[in-house]
Amino acid sequence: MSPTAIGLWGIVGLVIALFFFDIPVGFAMAIVGYLGFSLVVTPQAALSSVTSEMWRIFSSYGLAVIPLFIFMGNICFYAGVSERIYKTAQAWIGQVRGGIAMATIMACAGFASICGSNAATAATMSSVALPEMKRLGYDKKLSSGCVASGATLGVVIPPSVVLIVIGLYTGKSIARLFFASLIPGIILSLLLMTTVWIICKKWPALAPSSRKTSLKEKIKSLPGSIEMLTLFVLVMSGLYLGWFTPTEAGAAGSFFAILIVALGRRLTMKGLKMALTDTVKTSCMIIMIVAGAVIFGKFMAITRLPFEAAGLVTSLNLPPFLVLALMLIIYIVGGAIMDALGLLMITIPIFFPVAQGLGYDPIWFSILITIITTLGAITPPVGINTFIVAGSASDIPLETVFKGVCYFIPTFLICITLLILFPGLVTFLPNHMH
Repeated sequence: MSPTAIGLWGIVGLVIALFFFDIPVGFAMAIVGYLGFSLVVTPQAALSSVTSEMWRIFSSYGLAVIPLFIFMGNICFYAGVSERIYKTAQAWIGQVRGGIAMATIMACAGFASICGSNAATAATMSSVALPEMKRLGYDKKLSSGCVASGATLGVVIPPSVVLIVIGLYTGKSIARLFFASLIPGIILSLLLMTTVWIICKKWPALAPSSRKTSLKEKIKSLPGSIEMLTLFVLVMSGLYLGWFTPTEAGAAGSFFAILIVALGRRLTMKGLKMALTDTVKTSCMIIMIVAGAVIFGKFMAITRLPFEAAGLVTSLNLPPFLVLALMLIIYIVGGAIMDALGLLMITIPIFFPVAQGLGYDPIWFSILITIITTLGAITPPVGINTFIVAGSASDIPLETVFKGVCYFIPTFLICITLLILFPGLVTFLPNHMH
């Protein structure tokens, strides 16, 4: 059997391990990668490669960026930053019809800028926003759909854990990925808010108007978002001006997060302990996915399957945009049936060489697949955000949440179309970094 055929059977084996034996994605990729490497070369060579790769990964200084940014987000979560961000957004645009739903998306974007996870954003904003929208008489489909959809901003707006992992895995600059995602994240946030406005314009009964807030109330609410703005500006300006490496930015962000909430007396010892515990759990999960992905990637490389796929695509003389469209369709389907991070780690060794062979900018391609894959967080049957929202609200069934997110699925496709038509929206900021 040729190495390429073994590579194809390895992908089949990985799918079987994931869906029939329910093995965690990191371990599944490591097992299939090791066994496949053993078949192509020898078990001794596979063992030597795996051990050296594991040592390289777990001793990597750059990997420290993952727990640092996760810790920063957890500190802010347990200090109640998300609630204050939501109240600020509510004060400024809550009086517009559908304004509370728009404020929820704004709060999701704000919390995403210090969190980096869509699941954490979904859990947080469900507990904060859903009770308020229920009290005001919002339609359950609209309220749950906007929370689940807005929470996807957690992996688009920096500091995104997914972008960190992509940067570590592909060797691309994490700082450049962060700045590349900034404008697309803002565009997606505005498009989601516009979607709410259009829905409420067409079906006013879905979202009643709230009371108007005075200018004094608006200004009084602003301090609630100062912590988020301070941290975000500190981290991003330090990266942009070259003061920090990404790892140093994570350390500085974590330090100032602790300092800010400690000075405001908003973090208890219990909250600090829970933030540390959650950070360790999440970091271990992500690092194991990275380790498994690297082992699986080594197996893919030695089978030459990614390069054969790239060569095949090139020989077909298909228009590059058609190849890109096929890859994006695969990401939409794949994102709907498995975890976004796991899907990216499996497909990047295959699709990255193809994209680069077609002349696409790797930073631009990374942002594109991040956004299209996070769409899977709200689409059935997996749709992790929808399960989190339904689990947080006992009176909203999962079916209602899925109906609610259908309002917002076209929004993601519009955003992707804009980034394809105007790639400068992604590349402008990273190309002007110091």
